[in-house]
Amino acid sequence: MNLLSIVLLALGLVLGYFLRQFVLKRRASSIEVRLRKKIEETRKQAQEIILEAKNQASKTIDEARTEAKERERQLMRLEERLMKREENLEIREKDIQDKQQKLNETAEKLKRLNEELAKGKEKLTDELSRIAHLTRDEAKKELFAQIEKEAADELIALERKTAEQRRQVIEEKTRDIILSVIERFSRSVASETTSSIVNIGDDELKGKIIGKEGRNIRHLEKLTGVEIIIDETPGIVTLSSFDPTRRAIAKLAVEKLIKDGRIQPAKIEEKVDEAKKEIHEQIVKAGEAAVYEVGIFDFPPQIIQLMGRLQFRTSYGQNVLQHSVEVALLAGMLAKELGLDVDIAKKGGLLHDVGKSVDQEIEGSHLEIGRKILQKYGIDEKVVKAMQSHHETYPIEIPEASLVNAADIISASRIGARSDSLENYIKRLSDLEEIATTFPGVEKAYAISGGREIRVFVFPQEISDLEAIELAKNVAQKIESELKYPGEIKVNVIRETRATEYAK
Repeated sequence: MNLLSIVLLALGLVLGYFLRQFVLKRRASSIEVRLRKKIEETRKQAQEIILEAKNQASKTIDEARTEAKERERQLMRLEERLMKREENLEIREKDIQDKQQKLNETAEKLKRLNEELAKGKEKLTDELSRIAHLTRDEAKKELFAQIEKEAADELIALERKTAEQRRQVIEEKTRDIILSVIERFSRSVASETTSSIVNIGDDELKGKIIGKEGRNIRHLEKLTGVEIIIDETPGIVTLSSFDPTRRAIAKLAVEKLIKDGRIQPAKIEEKVDEAKKEIHEQIVKAGEAAVYEVGIFDFPPQIIQLMGRLQFRTSYGQNVLQHSVEVALLAGMLAKELGLDVDIAKKGGLLHDVGKSVDQEIEGSHLEIGRKILQKYGIDEKVVKAMQSHHETYPIEIPEASLVNAADIISASRIGARSDSLENYIKRLSDLEEIATTFPGVEKAYAISGGREIRVFVFPQEISDLEAIELAKNVAQKIESELKYPGEIKVNVIRETRATEYAK
């Protein structure tokens, strides 16, 4: 029994050994197969990568060759252009040399003719001296005296006839030139008014604009200096002021408030500030448009901005910027007809009223202010001379100045261009505001209601309530003593106190 167990155990061990070896061989064979398969896949991937790299390299080389060919073509075209320019320069140089040679030949001929003329004069004088038994000087005096005596009357008559003919020709030519320029120049005439209309659409907005107890409309009038008229006319609000800049700011601010829908003092201040910035941008654009229309592109930005301010300035109801453009174009046409400097004439015409852009802020006539502005920004002295004599304060020093004067008269005298009554009305309102602002403690003053009321805003920290009453009396007395006006003028002194604090 023990022996059989031993034999069976031995056989089991032997079988287990061979079975293990068989399993190990199978496993080794399976791993080897997988390794070979992995190696084969890796080899294929490597070949694909190499093939792709070759294709990419070939594509890059082709692109580089194409780019190189394109650059070569560009270089060839550039070389052709340079060769053509060189040929043109050689042709021009040859033409210049030929012209120079012809000029030299002409100069030589003139020199020979002068020499021959001098010799002929000398021979003639010697012959006269020989015949008359006179010296050269005596013969010359005798000959001149005889010629002068015989031709004196004829010369005087001829001179008078020539002068009269010249005067008639000049007058006729001048008339033809001016008529031609006026016929060629076509611009509309737009007279400025003192009111603007804002379309509000819904009449319920009128109540919002007025505000509780009128606080909104009063605040808006204070910030803009424009009288806001809200009546029963449906769908509109009227803005009244003699100052076009104030009206433009007020109109834009009201339109913004209507669009926003929230009308209250803080929002009013915000929209008025926005309107002022936008009007400033409009001023710059107006100046740029004016110089572009005239065809002048070398003015400094400061001059262009000052020209833009003339968009909101009037003279006898005529828009000053429009008038300046008209004068520039007319002066340029006249200069071209007469063969004068068109550029100087245009610039002088465009800038002749530039001083009006700041004459309400700086003391002095607009002419003197304009001259100082042009000299400050380095404008050509000829341009200054062309513009400075349009009011006959300075003498006419260059011909272009006469053209600027003529163009200024033509533009101002066109039918409907100007209105004396409007200018006098605006001057009276300006004088009203100027009188009120001369008193200490006054922040600003606005003339409204066609000059029948002056609103004076004071600094509350400088003027008390009692002093405001006294100030109203003093302003009224000064107006009575210095101005002439129909009816009566209401002086309204406004003192407003604000308390501001921040919660942190």
